[in-house]
Formats: sequence, C-alpha cells, structure tokens
Amino acid sequence: MHINKDQKLTFFHPDLESKLRIPFIKEGVSAGFPSPAADFMETNIDLNTELSENPLATFYIKVKGNSMIDAGINDKDVLVVDRSLEPQNNKIAICFIDGEFTVKRIQKEKDCLYLMPENSNYSPIKITEENELVIWGIVTYVIKKV
Repeated sequence: MHINKDQKLTFFHPDLESKLRIPFIKEGVSAGFPSPAADFMETNIDLNTELSENPLATFYIKVKGNSMIDAGINDKDVLVVDRSLEPQNNKIAICFIDGEFTVKRIQKEKDCLYLMPENSNYSPIKITEENELVIWGIVTYVIKKV
C-alpha cells in the first residue's frame, strides 16, 4: 500500500504557559467595502489558548507534502489538531496507518472506510482488515504563510 511517503508531519504541543500576547483586532477586516479605521479597537490574543478548545488534547502539526492541497492544506502549513474530537465522515484527520502518520479526509461508505487525499495525483487509501489504523486527531485550524 502506498501511503504518500512525501507527506511527513512534525508534531508540537502548544505552550500554554507562554503568555505571549499578539495585537488583535477582533472586529475583523473588511473583504468588501472598507470600514473606517476608528471602528477598530486593538486588544491582545494568545493563539495557544485561542486555538485550543481542549488544551490538553491539542497539538500543532507541521505538514510536509502536497496530498491535501485542494483542501487548502499546503506544504509547511501548521495544523491545529484536537485529539478529543470524535472522528466523523468528511472531517480532515491525522491518521496513523500501518506505522506512518498522514493527514487525510475521512470518507465512510456503507461498510468501507477510505482516507481521501485532496490532490488528484494521489489515490484514496481503502482501509481493510489488514491495515492498522488509528484516527489520531481531527484538524480544527490551518495556519499558513502567505
């Protein structure tokens, strides 16, 4: 079975002790008509706590590879993964299959489970009784450099 050997993941646990505060404009920025700058109030945000609904079960994972590019997940993106969430159909998950980690979309069909890439250059992985599979966590956010 081919498990997309180019897709490597690097794991990090959020540092909830950091207290690093980054300026944050919670009103957002307009993607339509401009808003007056005076409407924006600056506050602070700590991404470790903001992106972690379940801090003890949350990890950051850096992606290497391009099997999920059509889902907006690119090489070097950082994924926020929550291990406390239940796997569900169509969710993007970190999967441990046959001794290797990969990120794929879960697709359940009748009595069969597939791990689906989001890049037409890769084939779906059909899960059989011969596979050892653990759905390690569910992707909740994608952090990317533009």
